[in-house]
Amino acid sequence: QVELVQSGGGSAQAGGSLRLSCEPSGPVHDNYCLGWFRQAPVKGREGVATIYRSSGMTAYADSVKGRFTISQDNGKNTLYLQMNNLKPEDTAMYYCAAKVGNDDFYCKPDYGMNYWGKGTLVTISS
Repeated sequence: QVELVQSGGGSAQAGGSLRLSCEPSGPVHDNYCLGWFRQAPVKGREGVATIYRSSGMTAYADSVKGRFTISQDNGKNTLYLQMNNLKPEDTAMYYCAAKVGNDDFYCKPDYGMNYWGKGTLVTISS
């Protein structure tokens, strides 16, 4: 069982930046897929970005490509999401997520996860 503890987020104006952090409380081995998902009001959950720990392969939703960067600090097991050039449509609850994966093929925002953080709210004003 992996518990994911999130921090960061908050409010920003359009064009600004925010960073989210996620630290697993238990061991996260190299065969884990880690990611960020979000859910806006009256919308379904959307995969934002994923990273496969061992290869470092990343994948992004088209809506955030070129603006968001997912990264990991292997020494601290910490996962980050750097969000730049934020837009009002980025307003949502953001969730850190993880799952065990045999390879990086299914480590993409389109696929589901097994472990979830409690979420952190990001609000972008125009």
